[in-house]
Amino acid sequence: MDFAHGVWHPGGDGPLPTIVAFHGHGAHGQDLMGLAPFLGGGRSLLIFPEAQYVLQPGQLSYTWFNTGGDIRRTPEEFERVVSLLHRFIEAALPRYGGDPERVALLGFSQGGSIAYRLALAEPGRWRGLAALSTWLPEEAEASGRAAGPAALAALPILVQHGSQDPMIALDRARDSKARLDAIGATPDYREYPMGHQIGNESLRDLALWSQRVLGVGPQA
Repeated sequence: MDFAHGVWHPGGDGPLPTIVAFHGHGAHGQDLMGLAPFLGGGRSLLIFPEAQYVLQPGQLSYTWFNTGGDIRRTPEEFERVVSLLHRFIEAALPRYGGDPERVALLGFSQGGSIAYRLALAEPGRWRGLAALSTWLPEEAEASGRAAGPAALAALPILVQHGSQDPMIALDRARDSKARLDAIGATPDYREYPMGHQIGNESLRDLALWSQRVLGVGPQA
């Protein structure tokens, strides 16, 4: 297991529907754990890998890529991290009782770029992709083109973005949506009156989407 990680287990016997969630730049592996009771009907396994690189020493602040002091990560570094995360997921599922046939990916901000890349490269592998307050990186777009429009069209994609996001401009989300459309994906694109965050309205929509793609109902 290459990544420190958090796990939210609903109890009961497996195999369990699963969501793997990737946090954003400057956050940590348990940053999204508060979402767990709301997602997958409250009856799904959630796995939260943590980025390996400390952003601010002494604080729970991590970033996914080793930039070596440069401002931008390289394509090679992006692919290296994505490959490690793919192996991490395949090892974590049997360890925690996840159902390999019912796995959705979720990513917030920088973590969303990773979720895009994993999902679009193998659209038939995942039950869905939730891209929150993020953007579509070129590597993910290229992977989606290679996968083909028929496979992409079958992958449920939820894109959520705040109209007042000061970190990742709304235009980047709209551009990502247009590029997804161009390669044959059919994203459910939604904007909300919020900043760089997950708000009450977007969480409600995300919860309903996760139940639908994983085939589970709300917890009784």
